[in-house]
Amino acid sequence: MKFIQKFFDYGRMIKFSHSLFALPFAGIALILAFLESDFMLQDIARLSGLIILCLISARSAAMGFNRYIDAEIDKKNPRTNKREIPAGVLSPVSVLVFIGVSCFVFLFASYLINFLCFVLAFPALAILFFYSLAKRFTLLCHFILGFSLSMAPLGAWIAIAEDISLVPILFSLGLLFHITGFDILYAIQDADFDSKEALHSIPAKLGIQNSFHVSRILHILAIFSFLIAGKVADLGFIYYTSIFIIGILLIWEHRIAKDMAREILPPSFYTINSFISVVIFFGILFDRWGEFIGKLQILVKI
Repeated sequence: MKFIQKFFDYGRMIKFSHSLFALPFAGIALILAFLESDFMLQDIARLSGLIILCLISARSAAMGFNRYIDAEIDKKNPRTNKREIPAGVLSPVSVLVFIGVSCFVFLFASYLINFLCFVLAFPALAILFFYSLAKRFTLLCHFILGFSLSMAPLGAWIAIAEDISLVPILFSLGLLFHITGFDILYAIQDADFDSKEALHSIPAKLGIQNSFHVSRILHILAIFSFLIAGKVADLGFIYYTSIFIIGILLIWEHRIAKDMAREILPPSFYTINSFISVVIFFGILFDRWGEFIGKLQILVKI
């Protein structure tokens, strides 16, 4: 029972349920790269499993490092002082071990995918860790987070295609704008605390209203990037319908953030953000459904 309890404690620390948010974005590139590849079905299944393992372990390492390095800051913040390290649920040493194991799993899984993924895994980890330090000296910390998470589509594409193409770059660019805009809205609830502690964030440095403006611009750029990506990838009506739905969800997300400015954001704010990744994934899957199923049938027969 104690082991199970610790398992859930680590899961809460890294917000494991939020790991599902990045998976659909990797799935975007996975589907498109799969349709262009000549891999056998068992190869695709193996690579898909390794990609999922990479995403979960990399995010676990990054979140563990964030909680470890921010433990003293979290202890001072009324919104975060119940987190596992400040609350004494997990010790700093155990979290360091958790980070080390997560890094090893990520690097080993990358090695099993291909050499290019393994080489790129090291700078990817460095970027993921750098985000936790960035808010101590630059308000561009939101962009660093956006960039670190935006690597998911490009990483999945490299795992399958073993090259770099314009399509995953455009989807990664859209994800960068989307996550950065989201993180700015998220940071509004800590604007007063960040300002008091001399932490750098756009809400703390530029003010609440300017933060909303910046986030809106970034989300418009995200939609624009997704539209261009769809054009380059030769996607159709179903995909563009999904982007329209995402636009509505972003408007809803901004409405919630504005109504709750400086207050703790409700669960619906995070749920909407998770829906966005799922909507775009299924938009691409159903848009290419006939081609996708056709190729699967061929591979099954082989």
